[in-house]
Amino acid sequence: MTNSVINPIERPAVTQQLSENFILTTLDDLYNWAKMSSLYPMMFGTACCFMEFMAAYASRFDMERYGMIPRATPRQADLMITAGTITMKYAPNLVRLYEQMPEPKYVIAMGACTITGGMFSVDSPTTVRGVDKLIPVDVYIPGCPPRPEAVIDAIIKLRKKIANQSIQELPQLQQTHRYCSITHKMKVVPPIHNGKYLKSPTREAPSEEIAEATGLPLPLALKQQKTDLSTPDS
Repeated sequence: MTNSVINPIERPAVTQQLSENFILTTLDDLYNWAKMSSLYPMMFGTACCFMEFMAAYASRFDMERYGMIPRATPRQADLMITAGTITMKYAPNLVRLYEQMPEPKYVIAMGACTITGGMFSVDSPTTVRGVDKLIPVDVYIPGCPPRPEAVIDAIIKLRKKIANQSIQELPQLQQTHRYCSITHKMKVVPPIHNGKYLKSPTREAPSEEIAEATGLPLPLALKQQKTDLSTPDS
């Protein structure tokens, strides 16, 4: 019986065997492998779930070992993790960020507030009851808030989903409708506080009660108004 070394120090010899010199694969597998191995999530967060999202990048969990490098701009990201509550006022901004991301792009809904509105779904008139009403969602992470292990589990599920996709099926996976539009028709409204109220006679001098208590003179407008009130109508 000869002793065999599992990891020899010498360089492996180049052989003429076909199985050791060629790799056979399909275009779908190569394309999916490139996508799932280089997911670039956008640094996006709106509430407390973003703290758990940052903890997933810390040294204890190290989500970058999956090839996930966070990006600060949507034009260089292909994964959006909606970490936090989405309000109706912020909904157009969320849709704008999603549309600026290049294809193929994916979305992970993180937390109960993002999925269903969470604790705000009962009595809040401004919380969006599910981010999937605005953008298509691939993976949902329940919890309030979910731990970093749940985020990593969602990444693994998303990688499995990407690995089973086909290039021919990509047109069928595109978003067909959207509840929120980013086209703005802003109406110019004059400002309410224009500074003129600071020049009113009642603000340039003390009120009648303060003037009587302190002995300060009343402004001319208040004196005239007091005189008109005390004079009976003829």
